[in-house]
Amino acid sequence: MKTPAFFDDVAPIAVTDPLAALLGAAESGRIEYRYLDAVKLAGHSCPTVAGAWLMTRTALAHLYPDSSPQRGGLRVELRQAVGEGVTGVMASVAGLITGAANDGGFKGLGGRFERRGLLRFDVAMAGEIRFTRLDNRASVELAHFPQSVPRPSGLVELMRQALAPHADAATREAFAEAWQDWVRLILIDHADDPALITVEHSLVPAG
Repeated sequence: MKTPAFFDDVAPIAVTDPLAALLGAAESGRIEYRYLDAVKLAGHSCPTVAGAWLMTRTALAHLYPDSSPQRGGLRVELRQAVGEGVTGVMASVAGLITGAANDGGFKGLGGRFERRGLLRFDVAMAGEIRFTRLDNRASVELAHFPQSVPRPSGLVELMRQALAPHADAATREAFAEAWQDWVRLILIDHADDPALITVEHSLVPAG
């Protein structure tokens, strides 16, 4: 599988999954996700996948400043309904990393490790997506603004040409390169840009 070189330059996200440790899937439950994992899940690389990756990374750093994020220990809620806009894509990426799942998720073992019901939609909030720790109820809401990262010049026209029924290989390749250059700018050059990923609300319970 040949992918854009910058995929390897995106910082991975490491979590600890107690279920993976119990079942011997990963030593000490440590799982490391790379951007390519999100691409494989979504089937493509775009500003939405990149934004969901960065929002999840930011949320985990906010909620677990001094410890490893606990996969399966988070509830993930989104403001929009599952069928609206790019909500489903964002939820898929966040769910991959956090383990949060909708009603079709894992039911648990011995009354523990349930992932079902941890991914919810159409929830009123200030941001686009909210992450909440189940152990201490700390939460953070985030939003992302891909338009804050300038698109490569001529991208819209390249897309129009590439989508034409009889577009040739050179046209499609030119569009693909420009598109992924935009994703690279988001994930590499603007990964920590506060204009791209914003914290809309944060709750840290007392004590």
